[in-house]
Amino acid sequence: MRKNKKLRLKKFYFHPITVFIVLSFLVILLSFVLSKFEMQATYNTINKNTKELEATIVAVENLLSFDGMKFIISNASKNFMSFAPLGMLLISLIGLCVAEATGFIEAFSRKYIRKLSNLQLTFIVIFVATISSLINEIGYAILIPLVAMIYSANGRNPLTGIVTAFCGVAFGYGVSVFVGSTEVALMNYTSIAASIIDSNTHISLTCNLIFIIVTSIIISIIGTIIVEKIISPRLGKYKVRDDLSKTEELRIIDLEEEEQHKIEREKNQKRGLKWALITAIVVIIIFIYMLIPNLPNSGLLLDMKEATYLNQVFGENSYFQDGFTYMMSLLFLFVGLAYGIGARTITNDRQLIEKTGEYFSKIGTILVLIFVMSQFIAIFKKTNIGVIITAWFANLIEYLGFSGIPLILLTLILIAVSNLFLTTSGAKWAIFSPVVVPMFMQSNISAQFAQLVARVGDSMTNGITPLLACFVIYLGYLNIYNFDKNKPITIRRSIKLVLPYFAIISASWILLVIGWYILGIPIGPGVYPTI
Repeated sequence: MRKNKKLRLKKFYFHPITVFIVLSFLVILLSFVLSKFEMQATYNTINKNTKELEATIVAVENLLSFDGMKFIISNASKNFMSFAPLGMLLISLIGLCVAEATGFIEAFSRKYIRKLSNLQLTFIVIFVATISSLINEIGYAILIPLVAMIYSANGRNPLTGIVTAFCGVAFGYGVSVFVGSTEVALMNYTSIAASIIDSNTHISLTCNLIFIIVTSIIISIIGTIIVEKIISPRLGKYKVRDDLSKTEELRIIDLEEEEQHKIEREKNQKRGLKWALITAIVVIIIFIYMLIPNLPNSGLLLDMKEATYLNQVFGENSYFQDGFTYMMSLLFLFVGLAYGIGARTITNDRQLIEKTGEYFSKIGTILVLIFVMSQFIAIFKKTNIGVIITAWFANLIEYLGFSGIPLILLTLILIAVSNLFLTTSGAKWAIFSPVVVPMFMQSNISAQFAQLVARVGDSMTNGITPLLACFVIYLGYLNIYNFDKNKPITIRRSIKLVLPYFAIISASWILLVIGWYILGIPIGPGVYPTI
C-alpha cells in the first residue's frame, strides 16, 4: 500500500546582501514613479541671521535618468569609503582582535565576568550600550564585536550578546549619564526655533541632563528583563561542537604533569592580567590628560576654538569625538599586548599578526554587506523620499494644532515613524523644530522638553530600520556567529529578534515622557517640562 506523501516546499533564504541589492533597484524604480507623480513637500527652515521662517521645497529626484545613473556610478566608491560604520568597525577591530588573539578577552572573561549572573551581565551590557551614545555611534562598532567575544568565551549564546548590545545602543540612543553628541546635534536648532516665540530663551547643553540620567537606568532595567525573559530563551543556549568527542583515541595523561601545566598556566594568566591592568590605567590616565586644558602639552583632544569646555569636548569639530574609536582601539591593543607578553601567549610579532589576521578573516562578508548597504542608503538619501515624509509629518503636526498631552504624543509618534526613513537626528530636527518648538511653547511647554521628545522619538525606532547606517554591523555579526550557515539570518529575522524589545521599550518611553510632564519633575538643572 502506497503512502501518501505531502509535498513540502523548501524554504529559500535570501542573503541580506542580495536583499539590499534588490532594495536598491526598487528604490531607483520608486524614485522614477514618484517623480512622475511630482511628489514633493514644503517645509520651513529658520534663517540663522534674520531668525525668520523661510519656505523650502523638496521634490523626489528621479534616479532612473541620465543624471541619476551618473550619480550612482560615479559615487559608488565615495559612498563606500565615506560610510561611517566601515572606518569605525575596522579601526575598533584592530584593538579588539589583538586582545582576542593574545587571549586577554578570554582570560578576563573567565576570571571576572563568569562570576556575574546572567541578569547582572545583561544589565551591564545594556547600560553601557545605552550611555555609549554619549559619543556618536561608538557603541555599535565597539560593543557588538566585544560582547559577542565575551559571551562566546563564557559559554553564552553570542547571538544573545549581539542582540543585547544592539538593542541597548539603538533603543537607548540619546540618553546617557552626561551630555554628549546628541545635545550638540539638537540644541542649536532648538535655540533658533525657540527664538521665534521668545528671543531670551536659553538652551544649554545640560537642559535634559536629569531626564537622561534617570531614564538611562530605568530603560536598562526594563531592557534586562526583556532580554532575559523573552529574547534569550528564543535564541536558545550556546552549543560548542566538540570534534574530539567523536574520536575514540585513547590518551594516557600524566596527572602530575597535567597539574603542573595548569599551575604554570594560571600563574602566567595572573601575571598577564596584572600587566594588562597596569597598562590600562596608564593609557586611561594619558587619555584623561589629553582632555585637561591649560597644562603642559595637555588638551590634545580638545577643540580650543570653542569658548566653553563642554563644546571643546563635544563640539562639532571635537578631536575627542572624532578620535574616540581610535582611542578605544589603542586601549585594547596595548592591554592585549601587555597581557600576551605577561602571560607568554605570544612569542614574536609574526605569531601575533597571524593570529590577529585569523580573526579579521571572519569579517569578509561584512565588508561586502557594508558596500551594498552604503549604496542602498546613499541611493535612498538622494531620492529625498525620507526628507519629504518627514516634512509631511511636520506639516501634519502644524495642521492638527493639538496642545498639551495630545501634542506631545503626536510629536513623539511622528518623529519615531519619520526616523524609519530619515535616521539623522540633526537633519530630522531641523525640519521638525520650527514647527514643534513654537507649538510647544504656545502650549506652555518648554522648548527644552520639546527637544527631549525629539531625542526619545529617535530612540524608539532606531533598531527596526535598515536605513540606520550601523544596522549593518548588527546584521553582519549575527551572520558571523550564526550556527546554521545554510540558513543566513535575514533582514526580516534580525528585526524580528528585536521586536519584543522595541514594543515594550517604546511603551516605556511614552509612559516616561507623559509621566514626567504630568508630574512636572525637572528635566535638567533649573529646567522644567512647562514654561
